[in-house]
Amino acid sequence: MIACVDVDYRDTGAVAACVLFREWTDALGAGEKVACLREVEPYEPGQFYRRELPCLLAVLNRVEEPLETVVVDGYVWLGDERTPGLGARLHEALGGSVPVVGVAKTRFAGASSAVAAVLRGGSSSPLFVTAVGLELETAAQHVRGMHGPHRIPTLLKAVDGLCRRFPCPEEGP
Repeated sequence: MIACVDVDYRDTGAVAACVLFREWTDALGAGEKVACLREVEPYEPGQFYRRELPCLLAVLNRVEEPLETVVVDGYVWLGDERTPGLGARLHEALGGSVPVVGVAKTRFAGASSAVAAVLRGGSSSPLFVTAVGLELETAAQHVRGMHGPHRIPTLLKAVDGLCRRFPCPEEGP
């Protein structure tokens, strides 16, 4: 199973979401998981993973099927392959056994050869792909081939929407 994950922050907590799929070209997810977290770490510049990583692990812990790859909204590497970003931290937290592909919408100022710019859907604005546990060009080909006519692949858009619209029980109707 391949998992796309994302997090939406609320007043004090967050909703982490996961859309599962079998093939990189799938148009529809094979399953969804959501985790509500009542509290999250405050944002610290340069330490984003401290806020997001617990959320991603909470939702991935709900996945019962073995994971082939996890796709994150963000970077695996910040600059070169010696400076870990969220994706590299997730890869480590998963025991180094599950490849992680990062798909970012904006260029990171220190990005180097560890990043592949991927154009999709006739857009002149690339997505920035990074990876660990998988060759960078293979990861870029997978992202390029994901379903959808637009810059953002269908299932990446779906996981973003899932975490944004999901009401946590403490939030009320």
